[in-house]
Amino acid sequence: RYRDLAKLKSTYVDALPQIVGGDGRVHTRFQQAVAATGRLSSVNPNLQNIPIRTELGMKIRRAFCAAPGALLVAADYSQIELRVLAHIAGEKAMIEAFRSGEDIHRSTAATVLGLSVDFVNAEQRRAAKTINFGLIYGMSAYGLAQALGISTKEAEQFIAVYFARYSGVQAYMQETLAAAERDGRVETLYGRVRYLPDIQSRNWNLRENARRMAINARIQGTAADLMKLAMIAVDRRLRAEHPRARLLLSVHDEVVVEAPAEEATAIAELVRAGMAGVAELAVPLVVESGIGPTWFDAKG
Repeated sequence: RYRDLAKLKSTYVDALPQIVGGDGRVHTRFQQAVAATGRLSSVNPNLQNIPIRTELGMKIRRAFCAAPGALLVAADYSQIELRVLAHIAGEKAMIEAFRSGEDIHRSTAATVLGLSVDFVNAEQRRAAKTINFGLIYGMSAYGLAQALGISTKEAEQFIAVYFARYSGVQAYMQETLAAAERDGRVETLYGRVRYLPDIQSRNWNLRENARRMAINARIQGTAADLMKLAMIAVDRRLRAEHPRARLLLSVHDEVVVEAPAEEATAIAELVRAGMAGVAELAVPLVVESGIGPTWFDAKG
């Protein structure tokens, strides 16, 4: 607890006021060639790492506010990595769930636990979310057991049921690993390459880490490509239609725009449409947005 509080104090509460520029604003530096996934990374200060699930983290986000007469518009993709997975894997059950607007985590929980969707509770949904994201990050049965607080045998059963339901995902993983071992690399949907020199290593830890990267790189990498395309599309439309607005931040699957208060509603719709329409996938790209005087309020 002390370590968490000390980090928040030193990294944000004490540091941020010291780096406010002469214009009264905090300026970060975005790096394009650091994150292996292809995402932009933020440094000096890192504005992508401010906690959002704690009360203190929320208070820090409230400190980031729009200029007088302006509001912040925050928009982020909903479950973009799972949507990319459904598209690349051609997983019919997952595609159908997204197309029909189902809650994919609730649907997975119902499948794995053998329940009706209507009887899935919040804890079971959280467990299914861990399974959905864990498996595409290459999580083992042991890792899943540790994350869910269950036995390894139970985790193995969950994984078996999951792959029986989403057989296309298992096929995607097998095909991706085979290609990575053959070529020493994988590609995103847009052709960006991630090299994996350790995929044939005799060192078990290095080899397994490379295998996890192979499965994950195509998904996270494609999501990063989509995000950059979305930022370009949104920026072009803002310059043409709302020249007083500007794109401020990219935080993983989220963009933050500063907008004149009277234009904020129209700009929120523009950002949603620009992000959702950046690619034609087998499933819809869903974007959630909010408006507020501070980053916390806009994020909701």
